[in-house]
Amino acid sequence: MAEDFSDRTQTFSIETPQKLDMQQVLVQVYDALKEKGYNPISQIVGYILSEDPTYITTHNNARSLIRKIDRDELLKAMVRTYLGE
Repeated sequence: MAEDFSDRTQTFSIETPQKLDMQQVLVQVYDALKEKGYNPISQIVGYILSEDPTYITTHNNARSLIRKIDRDELLKAMVRTYLGE
């Protein structure tokens, strides 16, 4: 006899290796900023502090890419990396 699933909520999740994704995105954004003649570190820091996407160029889709990163997770990953954890 078939089980009745009509009262259950279906869940959906996408598992992604966030650390690798964040690193790849940052490298792509860094490269795009550098290609356009900006100081990539200053621009990325400006974005992280303000969440203002205009710090990031639209060149090579960099602005869209960086907005996919959760800033809190990025900051955590950066601190962990800096402290060698």
